[in-house]
Amino acid sequence: MKHYFFALTAALFLVQPNFSAAQKATIDAQSSTVEWAAGKIVGGDHNGTIGINKGSIVFEGDQIKSGSVALDMTSMANTDLSPEYGAKLMGHLKSPDFFDVASHPTATLVINEGSTFKKNKATVKANATIKGITKPLEFEVTRNGNAYEATIEIDRSQFDVRYGSNSFFNNLGDQAIRDIFVMTVHLEVK
Repeated sequence: MKHYFFALTAALFLVQPNFSAAQKATIDAQSSTVEWAAGKIVGGDHNGTIGINKGSIVFEGDQIKSGSVALDMTSMANTDLSPEYGAKLMGHLKSPDFFDVASHPTATLVINEGSTFKKNKATVKANATIKGITKPLEFEVTRNGNAYEATIEIDRSQFDVRYGSNSFFNNLGDQAIRDIFVMTVHLEVK
């Protein structure tokens, strides 16, 4: 009888679900958004959007363990100018002067680790790849149901995006463009 009890207990332990096992969630590219904002050091700010190709996030319990998001740089659009001037700006931003989209049509964010969510906030460490150059980033993520939001500041000079940058050129005056651009990310998972 004793052996039967131990065998039954062992069998129940083996078939119990593992609640701490990693679970992969797919990013809903249609419901998710990525907005960008950038501009000159003196006035002339612009903003727009970038489409998401695909992505996923791996969770373990109440923690982001890993993940990736692929951005479609060819979809980059302006939202603050008229169609005519917006098209001119986007032509320049997609050119080799900035993001060289013909040679680098995808930018990626690969999540390496995340802290446990506390009051629906967590810190994420990731690698961003832009123009084939990979650099580490750290940012805060806010959870709201099945949505995850972050504001990420990226230093374009680290990714060889040189045009109008005081990091590479002198005497630009009020024509200098800030090195930091901001991405506001809203990801919905399914």
